[in-house]
Amino acid sequence: MHLLDIGCGLGGASRYFAHDRGCRVTGIDLTEEYVHVAGALARMLRLGELVSYKVGSALSLAFSSGTFDGAYMLHVGMNIEDKAKLFAEVRRVLKPKGLFGIYDVMREADGELSYPVPWATTPQMSFVMTAANYRHLLGAAGFEVMEERSRREFAIEFFRELRPQVAQTGPPPLGLHIVMGASYPQKVANMINNLEQGLIAPTEIICRAV
Repeated sequence: MHLLDIGCGLGGASRYFAHDRGCRVTGIDLTEEYVHVAGALARMLRLGELVSYKVGSALSLAFSSGTFDGAYMLHVGMNIEDKAKLFAEVRRVLKPKGLFGIYDVMREADGELSYPVPWATTPQMSFVMTAANYRHLLGAAGFEVMEERSRREFAIEFFRELRPQVAQTGPPPLGLHIVMGASYPQKVANMINNLEQGLIAPTEIICRAV
């Protein structure tokens, strides 16, 4: 299978699909440094023949129609305002019946979010929507939603276990704190607060191109 990784970042998901599942993966990201590092890590792991990375926008994918067997994005949609155009572009580059997997933080209730959070420093940078909004826009773009699952409890438990570990031993040598920088503790604290208030939740959506 040839997969499209939308907002690939440092390429962790693409390396998983290549190494563990034998997929060919093309990743795109707006940040040139992420693309450079992702490529270097893939070469270190001898995955260069299976994965490749390009600087590009999810709203204007530089690929022919029907190029990919599947696509996914992990924690990406919160930073994209025009999700209708995003989903239309993904549908265009997918083959018929191609799967599209989404794992984004989504709205679960009205209320003011605490900032900064891992994906945005200010509200002006954040475009969180409800799962219902996602379903509507995906349907309009030509997708059939097959599965949807809130991972709120999973996320709360993850952060609850992480907090005492970091307090005792400090952050691990590698992790999100490197990317987030000095604001990492405040971003994580706000993320936990927003989760526990029931305002947001990481949510999985699996759909198929029709």
